[in-house]
Amino acid sequence: MSFDLLKHYMPRGIYGRAALILLLPVVFLQLVVTVIFAQRHFEGVTHQMSDTVLRELALVLQVADAAPNAIEAVRDVDTQLTPLEYGIMPATVTTPQNARLWYDYSGRVLTQRLSERLDGFVAVDLVESGLVKLYVDSPQGLLRIDFDRRRISAANPHQLFVYTIAFGVVMTLIASIYLRNQLRPIKRLARAAEAFGRGRHIPYTPAGAVEMRAAGNAFVNMRNRIERHIEQRTLMLSGVSHDLRTPLTRLRLGLAMLDEDDAASLLRDVDDMQGMLDEFLSFAKGAAEGEPTKVDPIAMVADIVEGAQRAGRDVTLMARDGAGQGTVRLREIAMRRAVDNLISNAVRYGTRAEVSVMLSEKSLRIRVEDDGPGIPEDQREQATRPFTRLDPSRNQDNGGGVGLGLAIAVDVARSHGGVLRMGASERLGGLRADIVIAR
Repeated sequence: MSFDLLKHYMPRGIYGRAALILLLPVVFLQLVVTVIFAQRHFEGVTHQMSDTVLRELALVLQVADAAPNAIEAVRDVDTQLTPLEYGIMPATVTTPQNARLWYDYSGRVLTQRLSERLDGFVAVDLVESGLVKLYVDSPQGLLRIDFDRRRISAANPHQLFVYTIAFGVVMTLIASIYLRNQLRPIKRLARAAEAFGRGRHIPYTPAGAVEMRAAGNAFVNMRNRIERHIEQRTLMLSGVSHDLRTPLTRLRLGLAMLDEDDAASLLRDVDDMQGMLDEFLSFAKGAAEGEPTKVDPIAMVADIVEGAQRAGRDVTLMARDGAGQGTVRLREIAMRRAVDNLISNAVRYGTRAEVSVMLSEKSLRIRVEDDGPGIPEDQREQATRPFTRLDPSRNQDNGGGVGLGLAIAVDVARSHGGVLRMGASERLGGLRADIVIAR
């Protein structure tokens, strides 16, 4: 549970994670080294210097104790122990307390050492910079002894922390520049892969470390194989469809010379074959027809619906509140074919269709709903496969197809980096098909 909570706060980007992997051990190591150095060096040095001062303080207190009163004690110390450079005076504070700055690490060690080794110790004040105010209880009363801080403790270790932080910041900047250069090939590969998923081909040359070059070369080879496969599929279907047009044309001419009643059924078969060939050609052209351009999707869909209405289809363009405005980079010819296929399927298997467009800052959604029998949820994935017809669940009275309408719509949506989603229409009760594309 705690690991999942920690994972929630981990950086999501590879740059942040790489920086975390690099910096955490460095920061941890610096902290450990700093603490150990402070303990071993500053604490040891402070103990040694404190012991020297404690011997001198014992001498000062011995001279002060021999005096008859506090005033004589001060004069005797000043007269007899002048080379020691200690200042002694009666304390003006009745209840002195230990005082030091929060970052004064050696002051903590010093206070503890004096309290353990000095007889009559009451308190020590280390707040004033460079000065130690020591309060000692003696036969003459409470005395205050002043002396230089440098005589009893090493320089405060906060300077080491400052240096550590400063060098840590410098090393972090250097590491961030290095990481940015190392991660730039990954971002270039991601952009090339995303563009290829949207049907665009941008120049990409593998660069960076050996592993990144291997991944880049693998991507380039995969992209070439996919493009070659698509080209071969397009050429094959286009060739077959084109070659079959000639015998169909000859059949149509031959049937035209027969009696009209005898040739009617055969002409319908020829028309069906012609329609199948047209669908084959549309599927062969796929989603790669044309180059992406900025298109107004609302105007495009309105034009498609208007064309369907002129063809006698019962199609309505629904106005949605907050439909949005703007343009989206689309292959207009391919997108028109996909939307037209969804409309054709809707009116073929139902009696009417409704089309709507929703454009937001992040996505484009084109929705087609019908009042037909719909597609069961467990068969929707199968329905998007090429040459698949779900005869038991669809109305075949209004003419059939070859099962490429939804497959073409799926290909077009994927080539734009989107998806085709199918569900049940709440308004009409039939199928709801959504082409959703990220902007």
